[in-house]
Amino acid sequence: MAETAGSVMLARSAMNRAVAEAQRPPGRPVRGTRRISAALAGLAASTRHELLTFDDPAASAGRAIPEPFLELAGACMRAAVERASEVRRIVPRHALPHVAGSVRTPGRARFADSIPFKMIIVDRTVAAIPLDLELLYNGLLLIRDQVVVQALVRAHHTSWDAAEEFADAIAPQPRELPAQLRPVLEALLAGLTDETAAARLGMSSRTYSRRVGELMHALGTTSRFRAGAEAARRGWL
Repeated sequence: MAETAGSVMLARSAMNRAVAEAQRPPGRPVRGTRRISAALAGLAASTRHELLTFDDPAASAGRAIPEPFLELAGACMRAAVERASEVRRIVPRHALPHVAGSVRTPGRARFADSIPFKMIIVDRTVAAIPLDLELLYNGLLLIRDQVVVQALVRAHHTSWDAAEEFADAIAPQPRELPAQLRPVLEALLAGLTDETAAARLGMSSRTYSRRVGELMHALGTTSRFRAGAEAARRGWL
């Protein structure tokens, strides 16, 4: 009798969960710079295995988007990329000049004639799409409904199969470390904070951050921890 009662309770619990899931909206809109920033940071922190994106770096060009937001969004994306073991990024052809001039990121990237919308999918469990399909700054839709997420994953896979590799289009890495980046490399190896390094080198924090980005690009990595090893491997120390 006790077993029967327990089974009934389990069945009711499962039905209640199913009803709750059915009543959940497929997506939650996020608006406002602070909430959007928090959502992007949450996505980066939750990334464990796979990151799929439709990305258009040229979309924000000429738009009135605050520089701090762009820097934060870029930092979140780099953090997610570092955490994921599989990264697949699809970029529209017209954005190739922007990609070629940006910091290189691990993983694979391909270009297509166009992308349907900007999108981020983390571990096939959650997706983020701009409310206007172009700019995350204008608001985004966080999607956790598994049917919708899997449909977006399939759309990305279809686009990936039709896209072309563009690794060769990325600007080649310099064979020698540019002179202006050596003090930055030495500051990183010394373990200085960005604020201390910037003050010691007599430059603004923003300029120092930009130089660090240039150094990471020259080293072909986005990891400060691997920068020293890569510099040593190339004989730059």
